[in-house]
Amino acid sequence: MNVTLTGATGLIGTKLVRALRERGDTVTVLSRSPGKAQSALGVDAVAWDPLAGPAPAEALAGRDAVVHLAGEPVAQRWSAKVKQAIRDSRETGTRNLVEGLRAVGAGGAGGDRVLVSSSAVGYYGRHGDERVPESTAPGEDFLSRICVLWEQEAQRAAELGVRVVEIRTGVLLDASGGALKTMLPPFKLGVGGPVAGGDQYLPWIHVDDLVGLYLKALDDPSWSGAYNGSAPEPVTNRDFSKALGRALHRPAVAPVPGFALRLLYGEMAEIVTEGQRAVPERALAGGYTFRHADLAEALADTLA
Repeated sequence: MNVTLTGATGLIGTKLVRALRERGDTVTVLSRSPGKAQSALGVDAVAWDPLAGPAPAEALAGRDAVVHLAGEPVAQRWSAKVKQAIRDSRETGTRNLVEGLRAVGAGGAGGDRVLVSSSAVGYYGRHGDERVPESTAPGEDFLSRICVLWEQEAQRAAELGVRVVEIRTGVLLDASGGALKTMLPPFKLGVGGPVAGGDQYLPWIHVDDLVGLYLKALDDPSWSGAYNGSAPEPVTNRDFSKALGRALHRPAVAPVPGFALRLLYGEMAEIVTEGQRAVPERALAGGYTFRHADLAEALADTLA
């Protein structure tokens, strides 16, 4: 398979590029810094600024698949400027990617083409302890609106005959980056614990399974639409904290009050203080078998 990726130098992208290359796929990446990307990943890289215009034809023509991971990081304090950057990177960036596909036509090297676009479980907004499958309606908060716009732009590729899949990602378990890396220092010191009461659900997923979901979405022609990128059994923040403490052989009872997070991060704190009990109903029905469905085992593997 010939695959083009955006956001390939990020936490998920680097691991997905490695997995694609290991199985013999040809990979091209689109990057604002193609020289650095090529050096870091060992694959062909083509220059593209997602906000400046359509993705270049040379990186899309003859490709079987496109994976779209690029986007302004959400985990930062949300000023008006940052919120606009988060929106533009997803709405305008995805629109320009699809316009690039439109310019080269829908046919890939094998006659069909698929676009697998990142999204997030933030799509659903607040649902308390309610189980949240992919059929759940979107929420109305900032992240929900961003995810709706993001997915709408990706779905425009369907007008070209492209199969479109969105992976609504949860909290990624990878010690080298993301939320878990941020959690580790206080927990290792024995001062970690539940956040904002700990009752909110945390839809976690091991990085191997997230990569596995992307590969399944690329390979399986029956996959189309949205899939939750989360393990089958989400847990509360309190239970996650206990499991992480046990994995590190440290106590995990020091509570982190919600107001402290809101003082530190402002509106962005809602990512941590709220949460979704997202379940991968469609991924399981579509034949994906999770390698790391148990949280204790997943944490042990991640921290090994």
